[in-house]
Amino acid sequence: MRFRFGKEDRILKRSEFLALDARGRRIAGEWFLLVVAPSAAGRSRLGVTVSRRIGRAVQRNRLKRVVREWFRLNRHALGGSWDVHVIARRGAAGQTNRALSEALRKLFEEIAKTA
Repeated sequence: MRFRFGKEDRILKRSEFLALDARGRRIAGEWFLLVVAPSAAGRSRLGVTVSRRIGRAVQRNRLKRVVREWFRLNRHALGGSWDVHVIARRGAAGQTNRALSEALRKLFEEIAKTA
């Protein structure tokens, strides 16, 4: 099992985000919104968006780190290859890492059910 999170595991281009948004299915949670679609790349990939409305740079970067780390350690449980765009919601910045991880676990279980 591979636990690295390299550039090939990320959604980086605006065109990829727009295409995912157009064809993807939305899954809403308390602290995150996920847009999910089957991946054409043959591997699960992640894109993270945390807007300025969420908080200052320190808070936004922390949220992105938590999401990337959770995905890195748990993407094997998705059951297939998916493109996942995680969008942070307003209250997420004030939550503990444990609460954020639990919220992500619940949302990613929804993805695994559709696999």
